[in-house]
Amino acid sequence: MREIEQLYHNNFGIAFYWKKENETLTDKIQLVFKETGFYFTVSELNQFCDLIEDSMIENACCEACELKNSCHKFLLKTPCAAIDLAVSIKELKSIKDLVEGSLFRIELDEYVYGVGLN
Repeated sequence: MREIEQLYHNNFGIAFYWKKENETLTDKIQLVFKETGFYFTVSELNQFCDLIEDSMIENACCEACELKNSCHKFLLKTPCAAIDLAVSIKELKSIKDLVEGSLFRIELDEYVYGVGLN
C-alpha cells in the first residue's frame, strides 16, 4: 500500500496527501468518503466547499422534516462538472466538516511552516 500523510478525518471520510519516495505530494489532496474518491487541488477543494455551502442553503427548507437526515434526495455538485452526488443532510454535514477541516489544516500548515516560521 502506498504511504499517505493524513490531513484530516472524521467518521465519514478522510483527506490526505499521497507520498512518493518519502516525499509528500502537496499539489493535490485525496478526499475519500462514501466509497468515493476525489483528487482535488486546493483551489478545487475551496470550490467544493462553496458548492457544499450552496447546497446547505438550498436545502435549509428541510430543517423541520423528520426524514431530513436519511433522505437521499439532495444533489451536491462537485468541481467535476459531470459529477453530482446524491446525499442526505447528515452526509452533507459530514462532507462539509471533512472539507472545512482539511482546508483549515492546509491553511494552518501554510502559516506555521511559511509566514509564521521564524
